[in-house]
Amino acid sequence: AWSVHENSIAYCLLVFLRPPPGHSFSLELDTTGQLPARHSSIRVELECTCWREQLLGDTLCFLHHPDDKLLRDRSSSLLHTLCTRSYLDVEKIACWVRPLVRSAWLLLPQSHHCQLTVLPSSRSCRFQLTGTSKVNICTEMIFAVQQ
Repeated sequence: AWSVHENSIAYCLLVFLRPPPGHSFSLELDTTGQLPARHSSIRVELECTCWREQLLGDTLCFLHHPDDKLLRDRSSSLLHTLCTRSYLDVEKIACWVRPLVRSAWLLLPQSHHCQLTVLPSSRSCRFQLTGTSKVNICTEMIFAVQQ
């Protein structure tokens, strides 16, 4: 979505997250068995990938190979960075994405003409671009998963 005001443009981007190989996302139901409307708990679950291990040999199944090396690798993985216990943590995701966007911005030619400012937000990533044209561009990235 986007909107234009007097001297500013606002964009809202919906960013869908995908689980890493060998994992799935599961939306937890509320106490009545219904899907909650907002701010749901999204559980990250292990999936069996033995078929891939046997067919391609490019990965071990996290579910069926719980040896020490695999546990060490898993604990230091991106999944550990983005989750609290077994649930996606949107605040951790936002904190992880902000420096990535900042670093990527510096590689673009527009970074020489516009300044990127990270705006405060705990559950999304908000940025403001300001340049010589005096038009402010605000972008908000909201994270979601598809069922």
